[in-house]
Amino acid sequence: MVETYDFRRTAVLLVDPYNDFLSEGGKVWPLVEQVAQDVGLLDNLRAVVASARQSGMRVMFVPHRRWTPDDYVTWTHPNPTQRNIMVRHTFARGTWGGEFHPDFQPQPGEVVAHEHWAQSGFANTDLDVQLRQHDITHVILIGLLANTCVESTGRFAMELGYHVTLVRDATAAFRPEMMQAAHELNGPTYAHAILTTRELVAAFEAVQPAAL
Repeated sequence: MVETYDFRRTAVLLVDPYNDFLSEGGKVWPLVEQVAQDVGLLDNLRAVVASARQSGMRVMFVPHRRWTPDDYVTWTHPNPTQRNIMVRHTFARGTWGGEFHPDFQPQPGEVVAHEHWAQSGFANTDLDVQLRQHDITHVILIGLLANTCVESTGRFAMELGYHVTLVRDATAAFRPEMMQAAHELNGPTYAHAILTTRELVAAFEAVQPAAL
């Protein structure tokens, strides 16, 4: 089945495009580097974002909470990732690592959702209201990590009634097994489509640009 997307009703959700994840010297880059290079992550992210914008689709940024010194310290149940953030100071506010990668900067008019504290881009943020206020019915998930924030955001989107597309090579994880779980085992239980970047860009190219 060939997926089709209406540029007026579709948004690409770019999850956690921070330097700490995507740039040489980032705190988490060494953990994702091998998988990212194997799938061509950065080039594929660039291709999806550029093609979406050219087609007139919305690109929305779905950022993780940027760490500050008091975060999680008094929490009763910080999760394992949050405990790691307390040690690594991942995505620290006011630092280079907590800035978006230079190739993935919001353009004028693009939505940057409120920062999510854990894994879902919807929990305790304005992402759902932003999507609904922009009349979005289809969401395409790209970014990091495949088996945590991307998966959790995609599952939540499905529960809220959105059509969900995963892009298997526009994401990465710490290990190949995590990628396999995200796309071969878990993805088919909630996603409506699981495509490659090449397949997605081809679908975008079939969309009439908004300017026309």
